[in-house]
Amino acid sequence: MIKRLIRKVLGLGAKPSKVQRVPVARHHIQRTHISAAALRTCEVLQAEGYSAYVVGGAVRDLLLGVTPKDYDVATDARPEQVKPLFRRALLIGRRFRIVHVVIGQETIEVSTFRADDTQGAEKDAHGRVLRDNVFGTQEQDARRRDFSVNALYYDPNTEEVIDFHGGLADLKKRTLRMIGAAETRYREDPVRMLRAVRLAAKLGLRIDASTRAPIRKLAGLLENVPPARLFDEMLKLLMSGHANACLQQLRAEGLSEGVLPLLDVILEQPLGERFVTLALAQTDERIKTDRPVSPAFLFAALLWHEVLAASKAREARDERPIPALEAAMDEVLDTQCEKLAITRKLTATMREVWGMQPRFEQRTGQRPWRLLESPRFRMAYDFLALRAASGEVPETLEAWWRSFQFADLDTQKAMLVPDTGPRKRRRRRKKPSAAPTAGTTE
Repeated sequence: MIKRLIRKVLGLGAKPSKVQRVPVARHHIQRTHISAAALRTCEVLQAEGYSAYVVGGAVRDLLLGVTPKDYDVATDARPEQVKPLFRRALLIGRRFRIVHVVIGQETIEVSTFRADDTQGAEKDAHGRVLRDNVFGTQEQDARRRDFSVNALYYDPNTEEVIDFHGGLADLKKRTLRMIGAAETRYREDPVRMLRAVRLAAKLGLRIDASTRAPIRKLAGLLENVPPARLFDEMLKLLMSGHANACLQQLRAEGLSEGVLPLLDVILEQPLGERFVTLALAQTDERIKTDRPVSPAFLFAALLWHEVLAASKAREARDERPIPALEAAMDEVLDTQCEKLAITRKLTATMREVWGMQPRFEQRTGQRPWRLLESPRFRMAYDFLALRAASGEVPETLEAWWRSFQFADLDTQKAMLVPDTGPRKRRRRRKKPSAAPTAGTTE
């Protein structure tokens, strides 16, 4: 009883079941399924007498029949022991040092087993772990991981999956379950709440009731997470290929306010909801078909209707349209970047795409050709097409630009809209007075 009480106080949850070493006949992951670079990394470490395993998301995805996008390797070798074993290897990280091993076109992240030293770790006032750079055993490393489905280790040498926390059973039940007491683990790292949403939506898993229960109550802890970390996690969520499902679940769990504070406002507007839904659906489709996706375009789409609303509010106060739009961009980005550190490179592109939208209305004179010459024309046009599809602007406007950009010069000239606006009167230049001739007086 005393041991159970101590474990509960320390946030360790129920005592893990006995470690399982599951043979290939039961899990069906063979060496040939593993990337050559990950296999090579494990082989080199094992040849030097160290243990080395493919770990985490790659093992989970292979068990679900999903092709992993990257591979992580866990080992008992220290970072300074790993680096000299590979020709191209880089030590990175401050809070916890890891090694990036580059083999061919792949980068394998190699980390040393870590201990779950939550009592000795440096924390903030809310329980968030700030520093816990402690090495440990494989069992301790498994306990430190967030979800049971991420605490699976694959040994390429024996083709066994090593399971400390029932991750294989949870995958079979399509369940996402936190290792240890969920509330404590979320306090240690609030980003785990976002990760739970992303993994559940991406993999079609049901969040376990005890894992889900504290999320809404602890959503405010995201306020204490550095904006750069939130941006990285949000980017993973949006580029997961299941962005629409992820954002809907963020709202359902009460987390959207901590990441995209304007999202709830946007989705309450009929046009805004349709616009964002279409943007996310297009992004998911592009990712699933291996086509490039611009994060700047995606963030521009998510925030556009708030920019539009702020701009119209300024115009109602008699501000001119273009200055009103520029001020609205500043207002929305300042609000958002307090929570989410969107990089300057992305915000610069977002501003260009937003700022070009009024120029699509101008189809007279030389303006259309000048717009075509803009480096961001294609992205801005795709944004216009999205606005037309959502019913925000007439489809005839998008159709005109779709034809104009590919037409020959004569056809383009014929397509120009007559300029019926009031013409500005040119001022006549005054002729300079003649220089006085010699002998005259003024």
